[in-house]
Amino acid sequence: MATSAERRRDLGRRGEDLAAAWYEARGYTVVARNWSCAAGELDIVAVKGARYVFCEVKARSSVAFGHPSEAVGPKKQARLRRLAAMWLAAMRSGKAGAGAQGLGRGARSAPFDVPFDVPFDVRFDVVSVLAGEVEVIEDAF
Repeated sequence: MATSAERRRDLGRRGEDLAAAWYEARGYTVVARNWSCAAGELDIVAVKGARYVFCEVKARSSVAFGHPSEAVGPKKQARLRRLAAMWLAAMRSGKAGAGAQGLGRGARSAPFDVPFDVPFDVRFDVVSVLAGEVEVIEDAF
């Protein structure tokens, strides 16, 4: 029988899979998943054209503890902004290789061809997954 921690991890993984599929269905390329460093973790980084989307995924099985998106408050938003800046710096410097090697623990990423020497846009999204239903709040903060 799975422990509660294992069930939460599985729920989170399924939520991230649904979120990644949502972006891919809309023409985005998911270039990183679960990129982490000492400061924290980015759930999903997706690219479409010259737009980078940093996505925080919150999956819950019920609203007993509130709607999933409510878990992304000001502190979490500030952390995600810092992590996005760190990810962009690592990608620009080439220190992260084709993904997050050297900086990311357990990260899954894919190579991508968006150059950093041209203007680009950054957006922060929050994806709520509740009972298998995906709700994306684009440009959440």
